[in-house]
Amino acid sequence: MCKAHTVMRLKDFNMPSVVIQSPMANCTDLPFRLISRQRGMKFAFLEMVSAQALVHESRRTAELLKTVPEDKPVGAQLVGCEPDIMGEAAARIEAMGYDVLDLNLGCPVPKITGNGAGSALLREPDKVRRIFAAIIKRVRKIPVTVKMRLGYTDATGEEACAIARIAQDEGLSAVAVHGRTRAQGYSGTADYEAIRRVKQAVQIPVFGNGDVVDAASALKLRDIAGVDGIMIGRGALGNPWIYEEIEAALEGKPKPPKPDFAEKKRTLLEHMDLEICHHPRTALFQMRRISCWYFKEMPFVAQFREKINGAETLAAARDYIEAFSGGHDLG
Repeated sequence: MCKAHTVMRLKDFNMPSVVIQSPMANCTDLPFRLISRQRGMKFAFLEMVSAQALVHESRRTAELLKTVPEDKPVGAQLVGCEPDIMGEAAARIEAMGYDVLDLNLGCPVPKITGNGAGSALLREPDKVRRIFAAIIKRVRKIPVTVKMRLGYTDATGEEACAIARIAQDEGLSAVAVHGRTRAQGYSGTADYEAIRRVKQAVQIPVFGNGDVVDAASALKLRDIAGVDGIMIGRGALGNPWIYEEIEAALEGKPKPPKPDFAEKKRTLLEHMDLEICHHPRTALFQMRRISCWYFKEMPFVAQFREKINGAETLAAARDYIEAFSGGHDLG
């Protein structure tokens, strides 16, 4: 059962915390990771990248894989379904200096599953074995992990159990399980009992993922599933303080004070500056989404969303953020 600062050794790498940030497409970019590290995050995965695009040296893929020295330690995630290409891409990821390589068997979107990748692979255990074997043959030093759903449509967790056993047999270091099926997408609730069945099926570490939005939900996942670690997903969007909150809960320590509205606004503006620094061409588009992450569930957020979505310049977006009170008197 996980404790936040218990060192988890994956191959020759010591995971700095058992509370880690999962890869999320269009979310866990470099600015997101940097602002989260400043507030307590200790390990994160980048957004997933296509193995085929990496092998063919796509410029967009190179941008997704961008990191800086203060963004350490960090893992990369590959998605694909061809063993040879996955093996070649894995070797390149290791050569780039990432600390962990994760394999995506969880993405539910049709663009990915329609090509036979992501969660579609849960229905093809023999092919998964070939993929794992090809990768382990090419990756010599860093740990390899896999993140998956409970199943394609089967919610019992049997498909995930089968893949977890293959991962263990082929030499992978850990598995992470999102407690939903591909068919569920992000609807319904994550099934922690089914994650527990995966945990009981293998001896390698198992991370639980799904519906973790605060300390209480993290403790619930730990207690029901008995997982070795907690993987944070959408609960971290606009809430980079979640990592310290969950670590404290796992250790039985007092809950850290919640950030007030002024702190949330300061953090959002810092996030904006990082987006402008690292992604100047897309910063305005990104801030329309990111701003609403920080202000969700606040009074008048609907009106704010309408204004920020209409912003035509970064200066206008900043003005809207600075002017928004969210029903709070900032003095």
